[in-house]
Amino acid sequence: MSDWGPVFVAVVLFILLTPGLLIQIPGKHQLVEFGNFQTSGVSILVHSILYFALICVFLLAVGVHVCHLYSKEMADWAPVLIGVVLFVLLTPGLLFQLPGHNRQLEFGSLKTNGKAVAVHTLIFFAIYAVLILVVRVHIYTG
Repeated sequence: MSDWGPVFVAVVLFILLTPGLLIQIPGKHQLVEFGNFQTSGVSILVHSILYFALICVFLLAVGVHVCHLYSKEMADWAPVLIGVVLFVLLTPGLLFQLPGHNRQLEFGSLKTNGKAVAVHTLIFFAIYAVLILVVRVHIYTG
């Protein structure tokens, strides 16, 4: 059996921390803005740091598991690092947005919308699940 805990945590954090969906730090006009569907390089950096901190807490410190068949003495950093890299690359509006506002696919618009967040979340889930559950990428330290 596979451990779906890291996948669940990574996908939920991706949704909650996508800049502009629920919150954007820093916002375009204020330090914190809610539901503005905007993003920027600085807010993606801030949200990526928050994502990294929270995924470390949930996966490494707390050890969230859905199916825990065995224990490891060393920390597996793969779910954390893969999650953070995918978070940055798949943040809607940074590199691309699918669907865009005016076209089906837009590049570097620094804007997002609800449909794009949903599509990017599905892409995030698929890539993350394949790498963690199918390919079983591991990075141990210690």
